[in-house]
Amino acid sequence: MLVITALQKRLLSSIEAFASTLAVHRRAIDKHPAPATAAQGNSTCPSRRPGADDERAELPEDELAREDAAQVELITSRSPTLGPEERALLAEMARIAESARHLPDARVRRFLEWLLHGCPDLGQPGAAWTNRRVLLFTEYADTKRYLIHQISAAIESTDDASRRIAAFHGGMGDEAREQIKHAFNADPAKHPLRILVATDAAREGVNLQNHCADLFHFDIPWNPSRMEQRNGRIDRKLQREAEVRCHYFVYTQRPEDRVLDVLVRKTATIHRELGSLSPVVERNLEELLRGGIAHTREADLTAEIAAQEPRRKTLLDLQIDRELEQVRKRQHDLKLRVQELRGLLADSQAWLGLSDEHFRGALSASLELLGAEPLTQLDTTDNDPARARWRIPALDRRAGADPTWAATLDTCGSPGAATRSRGSGAARHRSARSSSRPRSLDGEVVHLHLEHRVVQRLLGRFRSQGFLHDELTRACVLRSDDPEPKLLVLGRLSLYGPRAARLHDEVLAIAAQWVDPDLRGRKKLTALPVAARDEVLAQLEHSLATPRLRDVPEALQTRLRAHAQRDVAELLPQLEARARERIAAAEKQLRRRGEQESAALAQVIAGQVARIHRKIAEHDASQLGLDFKEEHERRQLAADRRYWDTRLPELAREADRAPAAIKRGYVVQAVRVEPVGLVYLWPVSA
Repeated sequence: MLVITALQKRLLSSIEAFASTLAVHRRAIDKHPAPATAAQGNSTCPSRRPGADDERAELPEDELAREDAAQVELITSRSPTLGPEERALLAEMARIAESARHLPDARVRRFLEWLLHGCPDLGQPGAAWTNRRVLLFTEYADTKRYLIHQISAAIESTDDASRRIAAFHGGMGDEAREQIKHAFNADPAKHPLRILVATDAAREGVNLQNHCADLFHFDIPWNPSRMEQRNGRIDRKLQREAEVRCHYFVYTQRPEDRVLDVLVRKTATIHRELGSLSPVVERNLEELLRGGIAHTREADLTAEIAAQEPRRKTLLDLQIDRELEQVRKRQHDLKLRVQELRGLLADSQAWLGLSDEHFRGALSASLELLGAEPLTQLDTTDNDPARARWRIPALDRRAGADPTWAATLDTCGSPGAATRSRGSGAARHRSARSSSRPRSLDGEVVHLHLEHRVVQRLLGRFRSQGFLHDELTRACVLRSDDPEPKLLVLGRLSLYGPRAARLHDEVLAIAAQWVDPDLRGRKKLTALPVAARDEVLAQLEHSLATPRLRDVPEALQTRLRAHAQRDVAELLPQLEARARERIAAAEKQLRRRGEQESAALAQVIAGQVARIHRKIAEHDASQLGLDFKEEHERRQLAADRRYWDTRLPELAREADRAPAAIKRGYVVQAVRVEPVGLVYLWPVSA
């Protein structure tokens, strides 16, 4: 039955896969004509294909083929001796398979009909392609090669045919995998790839949804979760289209297909209602197909798959019910968690006060400190700067530039860019999107975020050199339509915690009405109230944005430069008084945040402890049903129990230590106040 099941699964995939395995089976029969006993031992059916989470997915396909052939040969060698009639049947099957293995079957023809969506004039010389892409999944490397051959032959006369189809499979190197993903996610107007044929090595952890909403399952995996994992390559966040179309083929006259069709529909219903498939239900469905799909059992199999509701409740049935209820509860808890995380995100955004405009401004300021151009918006027609594309200058091509910038900038390039771009300065320019809301997976555009290597390096330079010295280093004069002269002193307030961790950074401003020192006498400049200061800041914004108010005579600059040191000295104590007010408020805010995060962590640890205790209770209750479990399940349960027994004391120690450590991390241990700017607003009428 193991041999029959293996052959059946490959026949349902393609005649090519069937013919290859059948040839191995026949050679093994001729090599081992008289085995001692029937099938025995721990032989397993060579049908469990490597997925993306399987180390075998990284093996070359020829090595996997040898492994499968060895398994088929081993099982065949332990099978009963075949008689003349059975050998004649094998020979007839081989003859039919060999005569048909290289021909397009009905599924290929149906797929080529659908392919008219991507190439309306398919079959005509030089036929043009639309921007529609399609992902085609199969379980076997033999079927993948068969599909590549059939589809390539069908499209060979079309425009740029050799670059329209590619394969994604196990054993590819990291660079080759990244190149395929980059090509498939690139703008179809800029890259010709339209058809990607993939094995199950691409079914998890690969994003292919950027410009693709069509997927075909050329064969149906007997593991019911694998179709959902395949669909998840394009049915996921950042999918551009409102509808994702996932297809599979059914030969209505073939009993195996009718059974698998019921399997797909049943698992789809469970996923739709519960969000995920219970492990017990998944094992139950897989167990039903373990012995193959016998034509005589078609009605029984379809009924058992469709019903999944036995008449008499066994211990296994009760476990299924319990797991289904747990799935429903997890879905409910997940929705609550998502709602909670949205609140935390809003609080964090308010706490940091970080906006896309401020983010880009800091990056541009750092670039200017390096002697480079600031970020430049490429698509100026985009009315939303947060989603626009911005150009990063070639920092590694400047005279005297740090050569390590080359490696840093390669994180903004496409796969292979590090080797292709070093010969030309123009190629080193990168396109980036600095928004916190990326809307695509374009390989040409990199999403710059706070943890990106380029951003980390630029912000590090900004923090170290943006406010370099204690003394005042920047002053400017602007004109104002206000008839009275004003000035602003800007200061930087920094609060530090343990190990010099920066807890708070803030730019403070105080405003004053400027009086000529000859008229002040012994009086000093006095800071205006907060409301009046805000009006002066508004005037400053207006002056900066108005070209005529930026035109300041050199004589005025010289005159005010002579008074700048005294003006700062008179206003600095008032700036420090303002800083003390902000320090008290900031410390209070930091204490509150530390208490909140400490309480949140304590709650997380308590939740982990409660979950472990529930798992232990479920584990102890399930001991009654161990007789119904396989050996590997019993070993897993024992390993889980050992882990829980070890983890509980660790969590108890973390509950005592970690929340208190978070509170200590928000205690202010050092304060620094320094002036960083002086701005005069001089009346136009003066």
